[in-house]
Amino acid sequence: MPGGLPPVEDRRAEVLVLGTMPSEMSLLRKEYYGNPRNAFWPLLYALWDEPLAGRYEERRRFVLDRHIALWDVLATCEREGSADAAIRRPVPNDFAAFAAAHPHLRLLVFNSRMAEQLYGRLVIPDPFAALDRLGLPSSSPARAMRFEHKLEAWTPLKRALER
Repeated sequence: MPGGLPPVEDRRAEVLVLGTMPSEMSLLRKEYYGNPRNAFWPLLYALWDEPLAGRYEERRRFVLDRHIALWDVLATCEREGSADAAIRRPVPNDFAAFAAAHPHLRLLVFNSRMAEQLYGRLVIPDPFAALDRLGLPSSSPARAMRFEHKLEAWTPLKRALER
């Protein structure tokens, strides 16, 4: 069973963006959204009208400076390939411990409908039950949607951080 990646986080986090499980490429690179065809990083940088950083460490700093944490719903699962539809035997991450370590969180963001569904089904009790939630279209290249439409759909993330 492949394990996921450790969260990108610090104590300033106000928003937690959750995917399902990193792709095979992301796991190999040890980088969130490591597939160059994934729109996650271009979307975030476009939201802030910033040029896309090439180095992963710069990208990590970009999200942390905006009080965004990254993680996945699943700690482990069985899966052939990278498709969410192929996930079997999902095991959630320890969200109770994450919630205790991040008292400033106020928004839970799901980077796909599948992430939201898995979270709702597997994370019981829900330590983030009092947080606002935002479901976004997946940034994955498997989610066929024009970049401009994804960017428009992701705009509430930036608005939430500006409050």
